[in-house]
Amino acid sequence: MRIPALLMVAALLALGAPGAAFAEEKGAQKNAQPSLPASVEQTLYLIRSTLMALNDANRTGNYTVLRDLAAPGFQAGNTAADLAQSFADLRRRKVELSAVALAAPQLSTAPYIDPDKRLRLIGFFPTRPLQINFDLMFQDVNGQWRLFGISVATPPAPESPKPDAPPNAPSPKNKAPAKKTN
Repeated sequence: MRIPALLMVAALLALGAPGAAFAEEKGAQKNAQPSLPASVEQTLYLIRSTLMALNDANRTGNYTVLRDLAAPGFQAGNTAADLAQSFADLRRRKVELSAVALAAPQLSTAPYIDPDKRLRLIGFFPTRPLQINFDLMFQDVNGQWRLFGISVATPPAPESPKPDAPPNAPSPKNKAPAKKTN
């Protein structure tokens, strides 16, 4: 049984886990340099515009525009009410996704086309205090990538690594001034 337009957001958000992992399948490369399924600029636009549309939907409680911008298969499998229910936890927690407009996303895998010929973009925004994880799927509809699946999670950001210092080393402001000798 094929499930139209995967949308596993509710369970993932409840668990605080990143998007579900999907197997990457690539065909044999024809050239020494692999070609990306979308340009860097297009990839950045797709990620940012999708997450900003979700942010606007969460802020207003109106998921109609997000749904209407998506591919026909996504629309057929998800009503605006379904999307509101799927993202209820983000909305309830008032998670702000607007940082994606300026922050640089980190891709966990290179953009790729899955076996169903859908563009997959998986990664995160290293924002604080919550990291924004995403797993987005787009379908080509008349030469335009349109949303087909979305998974967003906001786990606590990992602690940043601290520089190594000896345990008892004085900090510069706690250091005694040097004495002058004659």
